[in-house]
Amino acid sequence: MKWPTAEQLAMLMPLPPGYRMRSFDRNAIGPLVTALKRWHPHVSAGVSGGYLREEFYESKVCLHGETETDVFVVPIHFGDELVGMWSIEREEDSLALYGRLIIIAPEHRGSGLAVGVLVGSEHVGRAMGAEFMYVLTTLKHLYAQQALERADYRLLGFFPGFDREEVEPGVVKRVYQAVYAKLLVSADCIHLPEVRNMTPRTRQIFELLFAD
Repeated sequence: MKWPTAEQLAMLMPLPPGYRMRSFDRNAIGPLVTALKRWHPHVSAGVSGGYLREEFYESKVCLHGETETDVFVVPIHFGDELVGMWSIEREEDSLALYGRLIIIAPEHRGSGLAVGVLVGSEHVGRAMGAEFMYVLTTLKHLYAQQALERADYRLLGFFPGFDREEVEPGVVKRVYQAVYAKLLVSADCIHLPEVRNMTPRTRQIFELLFAD
């Protein structure tokens, strides 16, 4: 699963007028970290905290013109202004993509960017050969859940205490996160589990989540 170029992204992920995605190189690390600290300083407490540290990009993130890694970051611009970012991680053995983070500058929320990125990420995933996408999202705000549901992601359940968040100034606690996913292949590619291999509790929850 090879990461797309900026030109391929422009074709696979059409954004609202005036917005565009750029390749991410070492020169873009500092400005992005500065912007993220301004837009979402609370993410420093949890699994997304690496995005506020320059060394995370240098060791983990795929940088344009350098060796590919499994974490991909795409800055989003409006004109010449940095207004957001999108990051996903590939899991090549399972042909899966994990949607790590979408952050939009406060003044550009409501522009349709988040939903556009979510929908476009499916095109990117299919072009890469991915067959499954999943996202973990906070229960602190409604907008991420609403964006995923509008993009037809399925709610699978919740991870209790998976991540850490600053729940109030200076207070960090473990928090619940919702798990959403989407298949990028047809139903005939899926092997359904057999009821006889499920405990009563497992079957009850399975039938609740997959009534269709």
